[in-house]
Amino acid sequence: MVTIYHNPRCSKSRQTLQLLEDNGVTPEIVLYLENTPDKATLAAIQKSLGVDVRGMMRTKEAEYKEQNLANDSLSNSDLFDAMVNTPKLIERPIVVKGKKAAIGRPPESVLDIL
Repeated sequence: MVTIYHNPRCSKSRQTLQLLEDNGVTPEIVLYLENTPDKATLAAIQKSLGVDVRGMMRTKEAEYKEQNLANDSLSNSDLFDAMVNTPKLIERPIVVKGKKAAIGRPPESVLDIL
């Protein structure tokens, strides 16, 4: 099972979905802005990505600065809470297959986990 955390308004997300389909993969599509993953799911994705929590966040979003999320004293739990409460902060798209995950920037990077 392959899952894509998708934002249809994002060109990279659309390109990644198309790339999956072009490679014969019909992923489960999670519209994460509407169906935001919970903290446990985000933590599992982060572990699968092999990045620190900020590595799966959109750090250039205004909300990131407004919420002072660059503050080094914030815990991973605090950062996961921020993503649950403001799902726009979750990097997109994220593709998950089993215990592997990849961010589709560039879209071709997800091919490594298929």
